Amino acid sequence: MAKKLKIYKDFQNEELYKAKSINDLILLSIYLIDSKKEKCTFEKLVNECFTLFPRELSFSSLKQWPDSRKLDRPLRDMRRKSLINGNPQSFFTLTKSGKKYAEEIALSFKQKRILFP
Repeated sequence: MAKKLKIYKDFQNEELYKAKSINDLILLSIYLIDSKKEKCTFEKLVNECFTLFPRELSFSSLKQWPDSRKLDRPLRDMRRKSLINGNPQSFFTLTKSGKKYAEEIALSFKQKRILFP
């Protein structure tokens, strides 16, 4: 559990993820949920994204609240690019190419000693 808390604490530093696109951050969040062997529902995805990347996924005026609207267009874009399957009414899964790309994103964070130290 301590390792998990360290991962989440480290992501609080905006400098570590501001160079990534919102699509990359969402894809990484789906990958992390999947790696815990959990179904990636929309609610779980919003929670994971906001927990990991609060500045990127919060309302502009209410920083303590997640803005789920920021996930809508990127999710549709990733589905169109065949990186993910699913929808907000069911759950999301990574396609083979989506998983490969998410692993590359995770590796870029791991190289910075943030993810899975």
